[in-house]
Amino acid sequence: MEKVKESLLNWAKEAGFSLPDVLSVNCTSLANTSDIFTKILGLSQSPGKRVSATPLQQLQNMYSQKSSTRNMTLIVADELDYLITRDRAVLHDLFMLTTFPFARCILIGVANAIDLADRFLPRLTSLNCKPTVVTFRAYSKDQILRILEERLTELPYTVFQRQALELCARLLGKLLQLLEICGKFFVYAGSTIEMLEAEIRESVSNLNTPLEEKSSSEQNMATASDPMKKQEFDIVRIDYMARALSKTYKSPVVDTIPSLPHHQQIILCSSMKHFRGAKKDTILGELYKSYSELYKSTLIPPAGILEFSNMCRVLNDQGLIKLGPS
Repeated sequence: MEKVKESLLNWAKEAGFSLPDVLSVNCTSLANTSDIFTKILGLSQSPGKRVSATPLQQLQNMYSQKSSTRNMTLIVADELDYLITRDRAVLHDLFMLTTFPFARCILIGVANAIDLADRFLPRLTSLNCKPTVVTFRAYSKDQILRILEERLTELPYTVFQRQALELCARLLGKLLQLLEICGKFFVYAGSTIEMLEAEIRESVSNLNTPLEEKSSSEQNMATASDPMKKQEFDIVRIDYMARALSKTYKSPVVDTIPSLPHHQQIILCSSMKHFRGAKKDTILGELYKSYSELYKSTLIPPAGILEFSNMCRVLNDQGLIKLGPS
């Protein structure tokens, strides 16, 4: 999308047109979902001007009237899923802005939900406002590995053993996380070197010999924490990468779930299935229906509603779900 924006600005310059107003916004940074309209309005309205109408109403009025001074507007909204509210109003109004007769507004939304328009905005089709959907397939493990290797070739020395990178690509599978690892390789290298140092110290202490009596090769091992000094110690091997990843992504929640009783695990599974999409909360009876349906598919009788309620309280006490007033 950055390339699209850059190409548009370059084209406008070369063609001698006035440059379009561009808004790039990550929707997760908005305090309220409706703040997206305030940001759009800020492109064409001078600050400090007070009016009684809401930002959305001002935009609708503005885009309903012809103006020779208004520039074209390009809006790139990342994490568009965040704007999904219970009544879908914000998302619907945002798309509808582009349909006003003098809007001169292009909206590009980036979302994880491939079928976002069909699932959450079915009315757009009847209003002849259904957006064009461009689907980007997820990177394969081999593609992710190649991207990582190309990024790491910028370094003057080898940091990761290839098998360690393969482990990252297989276990995480998300390019964003992997590029964060790539950008913070010193953190990971430092973490693995610390493990290496701990092993060296342990082996040295087991020998029960003074440090000054160590051979030169053993003293070299003690200084292996400098990644620029010796090639055999500066590379992050697969065993250290596995331990570093395990340490980094260790979570008490993940550790707790496997130890839960079978029924409580099924409650968590049915919760995840029930809340998939736009739902943020539900009543206990609805969740019990999802739980019962999940059990029916396994041909195992579910617990009763009273026992189910008690198990939900236990999960609430453990911080895995949140119970509140109806």
